[in-house]
Amino acid sequence: MKASELPISGAWVFEPPVFRDARGAFSAAFQGTAFRKALGFNLDVAQTNHSVSARGVIRGVHFADVPPGQAKYVYCPRGVLLDVVVDVRIGSPTFGEHASVELDAESCRAVYLAEGLGHAFVALTDDTVMSYLCSTPYNPAGERGVSPLDPALELLWPVDVEPQLSEKDAAAPTLAEAQMAALLPTWEACSKRYEKLRGQV
Repeated sequence: MKASELPISGAWVFEPPVFRDARGAFSAAFQGTAFRKALGFNLDVAQTNHSVSARGVIRGVHFADVPPGQAKYVYCPRGVLLDVVVDVRIGSPTFGEHASVELDAESCRAVYLAEGLGHAFVALTDDTVMSYLCSTPYNPAGERGVSPLDPALELLWPVDVEPQLSEKDAAAPTLAEAQMAALLPTWEACSKRYEKLRGQV
């Protein structure tokens, strides 16, 4: 499995081999050994999530309070989507920047987001499935979000249909508003969390 870090620290792309024959295809979208080799610690999975989205649906930008935060390992077992990582960590060298990766069922490509990073995606086909491995359980009190349509983020959603958002995402604050309301994680808190994870190995 090939692993490469995105321009935003703590965000990685994993590309597993896909074995095809007359019966179909097989791939291991997550491999613990490859993950540990790339990041220096194991991914503890506390919860798995599964979403199905129509074309043009945008979910995000979501993140969780740190500590403990919620790291995610995401892949697309059906359809095609554009996955977006947004750095919402105050004090990070890439604060406010984003990176995008297309995920699809053919490549089995996956993205890992460390705690404190914002996550969003848009479905590029109908019935697109997103699967998540999450490091911590869902905690409604610690869940946060910023608007995926915030002009300051300059997120270019490549769909020619009207974007569909949940009421919660549509009402989410801009990045600047979230910062003023002290809703964003800090680079310092996130760095301590990453160091703690590496020290457990």
